[in-house]
Amino acid sequence: MKVQDRFLTYVSFPTMSDENSETCPSSEKQWALARYIENELREMGLDEVTLDENGYVTATLPANAEGFPRTVGYIAHMDTSHEAADDPIRPRIVAYGGGDIVLNEEQNIVMRAAAYPKLARYAGQHLIVTDGTTLLGADDKAGLAEIVTAVERLKESGKPHGRIRIGFTPDEEIGRGADRFPLADFGAEYGYTVDGGTLGEIEFENFNAASAKVTVHGIAIHPGDAKDRMKNAARIACEFHAMLPEDEIPERTSGYEGFSHLIAMEGETELATLRYIIRDHDREKFEAKKRRFEQIAAAMNEKYGEGVIELSLKDSYYNMKEKVEPYPYIIERAEAAMKECGVDPIHTPIRGGTDGARLSYEGLPCPNLCTGGENFHSRFEFVSIESMEKIVDILTVLMTEAGR
Repeated sequence: MKVQDRFLTYVSFPTMSDENSETCPSSEKQWALARYIENELREMGLDEVTLDENGYVTATLPANAEGFPRTVGYIAHMDTSHEAADDPIRPRIVAYGGGDIVLNEEQNIVMRAAAYPKLARYAGQHLIVTDGTTLLGADDKAGLAEIVTAVERLKESGKPHGRIRIGFTPDEEIGRGADRFPLADFGAEYGYTVDGGTLGEIEFENFNAASAKVTVHGIAIHPGDAKDRMKNAARIACEFHAMLPEDEIPERTSGYEGFSHLIAMEGETELATLRYIIRDHDREKFEAKKRRFEQIAAAMNEKYGEGVIELSLKDSYYNMKEKVEPYPYIIERAEAAMKECGVDPIHTPIRGGTDGARLSYEGLPCPNLCTGGENFHSRFEFVSIESMEKIVDILTVLMTEAGR
C-alpha cells in the first residue's frame, strides 16, 4: 500500500485524547484506530502482534539474517491534539504550485504563504491538507503510516534485517504516552520515535516539561454589597497571569528559549482555574520557571488570604539529550540512512516533547525522526506526500544495513 493511502485511512479515525479523563486510553475513540492497526499488522504476517488492555499496539518483524545483534524499536502515537477539532476531517491532495492555498472557499479559510513561510519549500510537491475546520492528524498518523509502510516494504523485499519491534501509543499529546508503555516486554536496545516535522530532522534535545494548574477560590456576594467582602476569583486569576513574564510565551520565543503557556482558563466569582504548560531546554531555567509559579502563589495567598490560590505542579518529561548522547551510533545510523537516501540531516532541538523523552529516561534511548508534517496542532496542518515517501525510504534503509 502507498504511504499516502495508508495515512488517509488512519486520519479517517478521529483520535483526540482527553486530559480530563482518567482512563487509558483517555478517549474511547482511540480504540477504533488501535484495533484497525492491530488487525492490519496481523494481516501483514507480523509476529507477536498485541493490543493490550491500555490501548498500546506492539508487533515484531523477526530477524531474517545474521549480523544484526540489536533489536531496534520504532514508535509513534495514535492520538491527536485537543487544540483543534478532530472530526470530521476532510483531507484533500493539493498539487502545490506556490502561493496561498484556499482550504475552504465557502468559509474563506486560506493558508497564506506570508503567514506560513515554510510553504515555499514545498512548491512542486503534493500536499495533504484539510478543509480548514479541523486538524489533519499528521501528528502523528504520518509517523504511524511511515513505520507500517516501511515494515511492509522490508518484509516483502526479503532484504536482510535484524529483529524489529514497533510500538504505537495512546495519549502522547497529553503527556501520558509512555505511562504504561510495555517496556519490559518490548525488548529493544534502543529506538526511534517517528514524530517530528520537516524532512531531514533528527532530534535528540527536547524541552523539560511540566504542567501547572492554578485554582482560585473566591467569595461571591452581591456586587452592591461587595466592598471588603468579595473575593472575585476570575479577577484574581487574571492578576496571577499578569505576574508572569509577558515575553516568556510561545508567541515570542524560539530555539532554546522556554516559556509558560496558558492553555485553558475558566472562571466565575467563586471559582476560577488556569492551566499552563511550562517548558525549557535548560534544567535550571526549567526549575526556576516552576519556582516562579510557587512564588506568585505564595505572594497572592499573603495578599488575599491563605488558600485562595491552590497550585498544582506536575513534571511531564525531561530533556532526553543526556540519555541519548552516550550512544552516538544511534544518531550516526539515522544520519547515514538519510544521506543514503539523498537527504541532508538536520539537527534541531524539539520545542516540545515525544514519548521518546520519557522512554529515554526509562532505559530506552529514543531520539526523534521527521514525518514530513508541518503546522501541527492546527487547522492549517499539512503533510507532503513526497516527504512521506522519502521517510519510508529512510526507515527502510535504517532497518537494514544502517541498523547493524
